[in-house]
Amino acid sequence: MSSEPTSPASLLLGVCDYPEHVSPALWADFARQQRELGLSFVRLAEFAWSRMEPRAGEYDWAWLDEAIRVAADAGLKVVLCTPTAAPPAWLVQAHPDVLPVGRDGRVKTFGSRRHYDPASPVFREHSRRITRALAERYGQHPAVIGWQTDNEFGWGDTAQTYSPAAQDAFRMWLEARYGTLDALNEAWGNVFWSMEYSDWAQIPLPGQAVAACSPSHTLDFMRFTSGLMASFQAEQVDILRECSPGRFVTHNFMGFFSAYDHYELSEGLDFASWDSYPTGTLTAIDEWQVLAPEVAVTYARTGHPDITAFNHDLYRGLTRRGHWIMEQQCGQIDWAPSNPLPATGAVELWTAQAWAHGADGVAYFRWQAATMAQELLHSGLLRHDGTPDRGYTEVQGIDPAAYPLAPVANRVALLHDYESLWAYNAQPHASGMNYWAQTFAYYRALRALGVDVDIVHPDSDLGGYGVIVAPALTVMTPQRAGHLTEAATHAKVVFGPRTALRGRSGRAQDGGGFGPLSALLGARPLNFDSLPNGLEQAVMLADRTYAARLWAESYDPQGADTLATYAGGPLDGQAAVIRHGNVTVIGAHSVTLISSILTELLEEAGIEVTPLPEGIRLSRRGDLTLVQNWTAHAVTWQEQELAPVSSRVLTPAMVSR
Repeated sequence: MSSEPTSPASLLLGVCDYPEHVSPALWADFARQQRELGLSFVRLAEFAWSRMEPRAGEYDWAWLDEAIRVAADAGLKVVLCTPTAAPPAWLVQAHPDVLPVGRDGRVKTFGSRRHYDPASPVFREHSRRITRALAERYGQHPAVIGWQTDNEFGWGDTAQTYSPAAQDAFRMWLEARYGTLDALNEAWGNVFWSMEYSDWAQIPLPGQAVAACSPSHTLDFMRFTSGLMASFQAEQVDILRECSPGRFVTHNFMGFFSAYDHYELSEGLDFASWDSYPTGTLTAIDEWQVLAPEVAVTYARTGHPDITAFNHDLYRGLTRRGHWIMEQQCGQIDWAPSNPLPATGAVELWTAQAWAHGADGVAYFRWQAATMAQELLHSGLLRHDGTPDRGYTEVQGIDPAAYPLAPVANRVALLHDYESLWAYNAQPHASGMNYWAQTFAYYRALRALGVDVDIVHPDSDLGGYGVIVAPALTVMTPQRAGHLTEAATHAKVVFGPRTALRGRSGRAQDGGGFGPLSALLGARPLNFDSLPNGLEQAVMLADRTYAARLWAESYDPQGADTLATYAGGPLDGQAAVIRHGNVTVIGAHSVTLISSILTELLEEAGIEVTPLPEGIRLSRRGDLTLVQNWTAHAVTWQEQELAPVSSRVLTPAMVSR
């Protein structure tokens, strides 16, 4: 392995360590073990503000000096974190207005983490101060290779704050955005339900009204709070750039997280990172539940391959400069409704998959299982007693040199944006449907066809792609429509339901229909049908019948060709799938129908389709292919013998056999 993690030739392995949690007498032995295990870096200090500054203005760096020295002496590099995710009690006591306010109007108290309001000028001042103190002390330390800002922005439903400071800042943001109340009232459609404002001071924060707030109001609030979090991070990034030149800066995002625009928050980063907990994303959050319950149970000990892959591709696409896994599950977790032990082989499989989807570094969470506090039941590479746990044994068998770093180059793009997500989820209209469920259905279909995918913003450069899939672009502007029209001159473009339903403000398009996308689609929407569980809508494509579930919408094709129609029910005979030149629109939510349409379009674009058995996946990086078996039984696939829960790197010669 390269001794310089800043320019590695192969995958970097590391660990999240908390020396402040254990006796200093253990530090040297831990560092030696970490290096012997093949790890090259440790992540330190993201929750250690109270140890860095035990009292206001009184710093204690001795322990961190020693922890970094011990790591460096063992040959380990260090990723340092700004500690702002866990403000100390003395700060809250002196300035209680730094605490965030929940959507229920109640002030959140001290006693956990992320108990701060990013709209608080006082907290912003203290954030800058501790970041500068830390960066000035360690910013040019030879062992420090990079920085992580804060920790998991938005964890614990803290991305949106409802404090008086946020209220004042939101009103100022709205006045700067709209200029006049007449313009705001028109953009939000406030004539509805007599919601018109005559004074900026009348505008509340959304979320505490009798019923749902205007979706336009909610959409702007999400934009505002996303920008607030981005500006908070930018202050830290600027200080780190100033005091620690030549080191990377990243942030550890969370899987399927919706509460801010990750593209906006990634603009100042060298690359994005995310925290990968494959078993937790199956059932932990309602909007993550994109799988049928019986499928989730099948993958309870590994996580679903496409859910984890989706997040790898999403975070790689934020900056298009690779990504890291800053926390990789290495045993049971402690925060999902149920927390089963991972299958034997899962940790190695997760590591290999991360590499194949573009990760340059993987840090396991955590070194030793916590013997205290909220994470006592969460595993580490070592058990509570310091002996190696199951994950340690698997990491011991990983050779980082087997995973050389190379670019990820794909010909299929899936378009994703957070404004469409917020607008969609503000009015889902169908139980079981949300932005992630619709988007994931298309992604999962592509992965089951053996196709690698880039997930990118719809306004980004789309040149070089042969197929562009836009499952849920519900917010459409003239500029975006023009960009997509240009992309359709060289690529096959596929849209899903609710495409272009809304304009920039969140209102329906002026004049209805697809608005600025109408000419490209050559059609207009007719009806949409929200299907409760158990109610299906038949769709006829050629001589085959498909079943739409949860959602079905129909079109007046006008200049487009009708590829599939609905059979029976209120939509009988209406177009379910249309095509206009290089553009196809699929109105029915049916995974099998989506797969059939995508297969044909991929083949037209000259992109190889390899239908895969359930639980088998292919991922390509450079000229290598990683074949993965996510099932609990051995599988033979194209002459490859795959053990349960395992992967294998194939060279071009092996793939072509």
